[in-house]
Order: sequence, then C-alpha cells, then structure tokens
Amino acid sequence: MTSHVGRLYALALALLVFFLAWATFAARPWAGTAGASPQLRSLAAREQRLRRESIAVRRVVAQRWAVYRAQLRQRQALNAAAATAPAAAPPVRVVTLPPLTITRTS
Repeated sequence: MTSHVGRLYALALALLVFFLAWATFAARPWAGTAGASPQLRSLAAREQRLRRESIAVRRVVAQRWAVYRAQLRQRQALNAAAATAPAAAPPVRVVTLPPLTITRTS
C-alpha cells in the first residue's frame, strides 16, 4: 500500500474497530445472561454481613467516643477547678535521724 490516503483510511478503520470492541467489552452484554455462581452468591452474602457488622462497630465506637468525651470534659472541669483553688500548705513534719556513721575495717 503506497497510497497515503489508503493508509489513513486503514488507520481510521482500525481505530473505529478498536473503539467499537472497547465499547462492547465495557458494556459487558454477556454478564446478565448467565446465572450467578455459588461463589458469587456467597461472596455477596458475606459482603452484606460485613456491611451490617461494620455499621454495628461504628455505632459502638461512636458510643464509646461519646462516653470518653463526657469523661474528658469532667476531668478537665475538675482540673480547672483544682487549678483555680488555692493550694493548701502541706503539713510540716520534723524528723530526727540518727547520725550517719560509716565504719569500715580492713
């Protein structure tokens, strides 16, 4: 094929065939015709079970965070109250210790 026009037509036809095949495969017209295999059904059931479990876990975590935040606010309020109150002087203890003597014999 020595004609440039012929080469362009062949390239255009090849691109057209490529994109038509791509669109056909992307649409997957054969996917709905076959029945679902047992593996796919069990996988879909497992996915649903995991979704339900994840929702339950999110609820538990949200509840625990709410309890934690409430306790944190309580602790912060207690700490703030303790910081503003005057500190009581610690009691003074007088301790007498025996003299420290170390004797070593060689």
